[in-house]
Formats: sequence, C-alpha cells, structure tokens
Amino acid sequence: MADGGGSAGARLRMMCSMPEKLQLHLAMLALQFGYAGFHVVSRAALNMGISKIVYPVYRNIIALLLLLPFAYFLEKKERPAMSLSFLVQFFLLATVGITANQGFYLLGLDNTSPTFASAIQNSVPAITFLLAAILRIEQVRFNRKDGIAKMAGTLLCVTGASVITLYKGPTIYSPGPPLQTVAAPLFASLGDAKGKNWTLGCIYLIGHCLSWSGWLVLQAPVLKKYPARLSVTSYTCFFGVIQFLILAAFIERDYNAWFFHSGGEVFTVFYAGVVASGIAFAVQIWCIDRGGPVFVAVYQPVQTLVVAVVASAALGEEFYLGGIIGAALIITGLYFVLWGKSEEMKYLQKEKSVTSQSADGIISNSISDVKSSITHPLLSASNQNV
Repeated sequence: MADGGGSAGARLRMMCSMPEKLQLHLAMLALQFGYAGFHVVSRAALNMGISKIVYPVYRNIIALLLLLPFAYFLEKKERPAMSLSFLVQFFLLATVGITANQGFYLLGLDNTSPTFASAIQNSVPAITFLLAAILRIEQVRFNRKDGIAKMAGTLLCVTGASVITLYKGPTIYSPGPPLQTVAAPLFASLGDAKGKNWTLGCIYLIGHCLSWSGWLVLQAPVLKKYPARLSVTSYTCFFGVIQFLILAAFIERDYNAWFFHSGGEVFTVFYAGVVASGIAFAVQIWCIDRGGPVFVAVYQPVQTLVVAVVASAALGEEFYLGGIIGAALIITGLYFVLWGKSEEMKYLQKEKSVTSQSADGIISNSISDVKSSITHPLLSASNQNV
C-alpha cells in the first residue's frame, strides 16, 4: 500500500513538474477528443427527439453545478469584488458564448451532420483573427509574410465555409452494409441528416462559429480585469441558463419536453454538461489565458478527424464532395493563420531583443558618463562627448 501511495505521489509530482507548454498541448488534445464525442452525442440527442431549448438548459445547469464549488473555494483570493460592470460583461459573454453559440450549433447540427459541423468549426481561428483585427487587438501588416499568411488563411477559411454551404455535391463515401449492421443494435435511433435543409444548416453553423470567435476575443480582456477563470465560467453558465429559460418560456410550450424518456437521453445531457461544458469551458479558458485566443483552435483538425471516424461508424454518416473540398480549404486556411501567428511571434521576439539591447546600451553609456563625471567633476559634458 505504501509503495502504491509512493508511486501515485511520484506520478503526481511528475505531472506538476511538466512544462506548461506541454500541459497546454495535452489539454488541447484532450479537449478536442471530448468535443469530438460531443458532436456525435448531440446528434444522437437530436435524433432521439430532445428539445433544442431543453438540451442546452440542462447542459448548462450541470456545468454550473460542477464548476461552482471549485470556483468558490479555489478562487477566493483571486476573485475581485463584483461590480455592475462585471455583471454586464458576464451577461454579454453568456449571450455570445452560450446562448448564440449553442443555439446556432444545435440548429446547424440538426440540418447537417457531426463531421461537417466540426469541419466548419476549423474556421474559428481565422474568424477570431479577423474579429481581433477589426477590434484592433491584432495588427495586420501586409508588408510582412506573417500578415500575408494570416489574411490568406482567412480567405481560404471563408472560401471553404462558402463551398460547404453552397455546394453539397455527390456522395463520395457511404458506410457499407456490414458496418451499419454492426452499429444498428447500439444506435438504432441514429442516422444522417436526410430530408433537412443543408444550406440553412451551414448558415446556422457559420453563425455558431462567429459567436464562438466573438466569445474568444471578448473574454480575453475580461480575464485581464477579472483573473478568476472558473468564476468567469460559472457566471457565464449562470446567465446562459437564465437566457435559455427566457427563450424556453416563449418557444418550448410542451411540458413533456422537460422530462427524460430513456437512458440514452440522460447520457447525452450529462455528457454535454460534464464534458463539453463543465470541463471543456474550464480547460478552454485556462488555455486562452496561457496561450492566447488563436492557440485554442490549433488542434481543431484532430477533432474533425475523430468525428469523421466515429460518426461514420456510429451514425452511418455519408460524406459529400462539397463538404470534403470545403473542409480541406478550411484546414489549409487554419494552418496558414497559425503559421502567420508563429512568424509574428518571432518578429515580436526580435523586436524585444533589439529594444532590450538598445536599452542596455543607453544604460551602459549613462553609467560611463556618471563615472566620468565623478572622476573629472570639472570636465563639461560637451568635452566628454568629444
């Protein structure tokens, strides 16, 4: 038992001593796998008949109950005093990051498929960069290769999203009968989005990406003033629940929609609340705080790949030419943006290095001038410079 405890303690110490950069990458990788499962689970929930209003209400209530104790006890010293300004900011974050974000996502997912919902989300870094540039948080320099790369990546992402939206194309891949036969006993109620409005679904998903990017950009300055990440997430979830309940009062009039009718519905709601909201929001906010808004979406293509494999096996999802071409353009644009961001950081490091060297030169000259003045107090400054 002692050896077991010692080995567990050693593993814990090893995790604590892990470099922060590695922690960031592992956290984002785990986050993408969690979100990949969420795409499939959410589509399953919609196909089971769960209300698009009730689903996010329960999801955010679970997330709030999960995060609230940690936020209260772990951030007592970090949490600034509450003010009306902070409440307004949290309400706006909830409007953009929860109500609009999750609402558009469910509407889009219901009319498309999990894979293409995930594929369009790859445009989030480019949209984030574009919004940050409009708000002058990011600077665009067309005379440097990093600025050109970021703009080219943004254009590629916009083009890819447009292709997915406007051109569905022929079926490129459809799961064979053996795969569907194996999956059928476990996923009898699931299937692809046939008979739905694909173009309208893609428009909803673009709205979802715009909301997500806006949330990423807007919460960065909020975290600088209110550096309690879990508390920010908790307040955002709270206001998100209030906003969805207000919408439910006008939209969802069926009281039976608030009751669970199967264990599958319970599982989908708990997965959405615990993994996709509670854990994911906290990890995402931590990564934004440490790595910046653009870094958060670095691993987005991993999510798309995992969703494609799982959705094909579990949901019998078909892949269309327009979606594949659009996804390829978006992922290419994503890496153009990220490469441009990497080059920009190199430029900034060089500028800081040059600035620090100049500052050191000025300080050393000032010190030598002081020494000369002490050694020759009657010698004028003009003579010293000569």
